[in-house]
This record gives sequence, structure tokens and C-alpha cells, in this order.
Amino acid sequence: MPIDVTEATFESEVVERSRKLPVVVDFWAEWCGPCRQLTPALEAAEAARDGKVVLAKVDTDANPGLSARFGIQGIPAVKAFRDGAVASEFVGAVPPAKVEEFFDSLAPSRADELLAAGDELSLREAAELEPRRADIAVALGRARLERGALDEAAEAVSGHEEADFAAAGIAARVQLQRAGIGANAFAAADRGERDAALDALLEELEANGAAPAEPAGEAATLDPEERRDLLRRAVVGILSEGDPADPTARTYRRRLATALG
Repeated sequence: MPIDVTEATFESEVVERSRKLPVVVDFWAEWCGPCRQLTPALEAAEAARDGKVVLAKVDTDANPGLSARFGIQGIPAVKAFRDGAVASEFVGAVPPAKVEEFFDSLAPSRADELLAAGDELSLREAAELEPRRADIAVALGRARLERGALDEAAEAVSGHEEADFAAAGIAARVQLQRAGIGANAFAAADRGERDAALDALLEELEANGAAPAEPAGEAATLDPEERRDLLRRAVVGILSEGDPADPTARTYRRRLATALG
């Protein structure tokens, strides 16, 4: 059911609430015919999403301060709030199909929910639903790496390596591990010790990617240039997961550039 919002309750009912889930605000007035046409579509869209999106209504006549604050010049005006700010909007009594599209863009998809769940079974289902999403493929790849399933991890990110640094990093890690390279680095990465993982990989790269003295049993043999490129991709993959503005990340990127010389 929609909630009525006033100037006194807007911050709590809309702005703060939108930090937890999307809030769609319908700016309307009693005398507005198009507003009455739009209302059933908005209410039906909210009801169909079972609490994943909140519908709020603002009477512009009773709350002129909110109309001025958000530059309302014509009604109905609909604004969607997410994370405390306006995320999208439209003006006018659009058809129900457009209202549904608007709400769909706000509510998390089934794949989003499965990604948030984070377990491997959920991630596999999410990847089946949206196979083009690199973020899901990467999460599934990481989950498979955690149980040592290298071939399955490589399969998870297959097709995403060219467009996504993290996916390329996972694919590179699989090849390096098969060749017995970087075991300590990847163990550190799995423990959340990013800097230790980067240091170990960069030391390997700075040593020109020399092969280990005793490669793993059936490990593939990599030529120096191939090892060099795989180490580069593994480093970039780890760096892509953090904040690009992080000063430490900038230091590692400069170190990588120097090692690649």
C-alpha cells in the first residue's frame, strides 16, 4: 500500500528509507485528472513487487516546499529514490507498460538476489539466468576457486575475460596454478590479504616470471612471455577489485608498469 508523505516526514519516509530499498514518489494533486489515471498503474506495480519497492505519495498542494525542492512544474511527476537521491524519474500519465518498466529498473532482479546470497548454488542459478553478467561469472569463479575446482572456475568466467579484468584475472590464476606458479600469492588472496598476494605476484613478475624449481605434477609448461602475461593479468585482476583511487593501489600499478618495462 502506498504511504502518504509530507514535508515533515519526507526525510525519514523517502530519503532514509531509500538507503535500504527503492522508493517511488508520486507527486500529485486532487484536481489532477492524469494523476488519477496514473495511480492504479503505480499501485499495481508496487503490489506486484512484494515489498521490494515502496510507493509514496506527495500532495503538491499541501506540500509546496517539496514541490519547490524537487522542481515540480507539471504533475503527475514520479521520482524514484535510491541511496538517498533521485535515481530516475518521469512526468505525465504514461501507459502501464512503461510504469512496469520503470519499476523493473529499480527492483532487484532474481539474479541480483541470487548474487547477494553468494553461495555457489545460488551463483550458478544466477549465471544461468543472466549468462552475460561478468559480475556473476566472477563471483561464481571465486566460489569454485575456494574449493579448489580450477577447471570449473575457468569455465565460470569463460567468455568474459576480454571485457572484465577480474574475470581475466581468474582465468590467468587458473593457468598459473596449473603450472605451479603463485601458490602462496593466491593463498594470500583467498585469505583477503591483498597486499601480500600482490607482493608475491609482482616479485614473480620482477624475476621475469621464472618457472618454479619443482612444478606441480601435471602442470603445463609456460614459456616466459606467457608466464609474464598471465602474471600481469592476475595482478590487474586483483587490483580491479579495489578502489582505483586507493593510494596503495596506485603504488602497485606503478610497480606493475615498471616490472613490465
